[in-house]
Amino acid sequence: MKHIIKDDARRAAITRREFGGMLGVAGAVCGMSRASARGVQEAPTDADGKVIPGFETTGEESVAPKDWQPYSDRRVKVGIAGYGLCKFGAAFFYQNHPNVEVVAATDLDPGRCAELAKAVGARKTYPSCEEMIRDKSVEAVFIATDAPSHARLAIMALDHGKHVCSAVPAVFGFEAEDEAERLFKSVKRSGLKYMMNETSTFHEDLYAKRMQYQSGALGKIIYSEGEYWHDGVGALESYNPKTGNIDQHGWRRALPPMWYPTHATAYYVSVTGGRFTEASGLGTESYYPVFKDGANQYRNSFGTEIAMLKTSEGGISRMGVSWDMKNAHGEQGRVYGEKTHDENVDGSRPPLPPGVGGGGHGGSHGRLTNDFIESILLDRKPIVDIGDALNMTLAGTIAHKSALRYGEWMKIPQYDL
Repeated sequence: MKHIIKDDARRAAITRREFGGMLGVAGAVCGMSRASARGVQEAPTDADGKVIPGFETTGEESVAPKDWQPYSDRRVKVGIAGYGLCKFGAAFFYQNHPNVEVVAATDLDPGRCAELAKAVGARKTYPSCEEMIRDKSVEAVFIATDAPSHARLAIMALDHGKHVCSAVPAVFGFEAEDEAERLFKSVKRSGLKYMMNETSTFHEDLYAKRMQYQSGALGKIIYSEGEYWHDGVGALESYNPKTGNIDQHGWRRALPPMWYPTHATAYYVSVTGGRFTEASGLGTESYYPVFKDGANQYRNSFGTEIAMLKTSEGGISRMGVSWDMKNAHGEQGRVYGEKTHDENVDGSRPPLPPGVGGGGHGGSHGRLTNDFIESILLDRKPIVDIGDALNMTLAGTIAHKSALRYGEWMKIPQYDL
């Protein structure tokens, strides 16, 4: 019997988060992404007209609701921030969800802001995410902005009484540990919902293993591993706050791989709900010039990083992220328990509301949005709540610190409500 979670080509990794919302405009490297009245997402394309990996058709674009039951006729008033590289602000079907009214949109670039508003049907626009957050009519925000802005904007939104769904990672960079402390306190103080949009969580095979684990079929997870391979990320153009342009010196330049770990680390945390407790990381120097000798904004020379992680149930995990391996791509993982996979356990993913497609990244987009909205309507924990989000993210933060110390074992801060 199989004990493998492995994405196919449909779930290939995607160049992430050149979002405009707070940190600005995006490059003209991918095409339009719109949700039609049928809930079908037009896939964004790159400069050569090729579909960006992760946005391939999943075969779930039908609007026919399969076993979906509405919990309420309430419509949550949502504001969306960011319409950058892959049009993520419009790519998660908020505008199609029967329990959502998109009331506001924002992007620093006026043209992008107008496009986003049109795509999601928002009648109000704002020149910055901060201004949108101050709008008292907005109940919840989807933060689809550049990675360095996620925590700051999430904290501001929570402190202004809004539920938050944030793109990954939850916290970022040299300030990640401090941001984690402040973000956690804001979530706890507010009592509001916080969710991180980790796409691996709703990959078909990961979700099936989640159901196996929750049923008790697998027992303790002895070993797990996850991978996010995406060649060239550290050399990609991205938004540069110093110039206001998309250039070679934006936030992605020489990005430490383990600062963007959640597509890999979800292959333990989202299966078990458990925690990584300690990390030992190693890195290899990249051959891309932007990494040479660590002479870059992050003082980083690593193009590939691999972490060994101890888990809260006494197991071990291996998680890897790489920007410089040819012929390696995608988000995939494997989970091995002390018991045999039980084929009788139903591992099917939750049904989608009418009009909401599965969308990109293996049909995860629509399900993430539906889970967030249902967490508000039903007052329940989102599938990737603040504890999960911070553990998935900080495991990488600490692994990178460990790699700079030649693999020294280091404790990972723990956060749970």
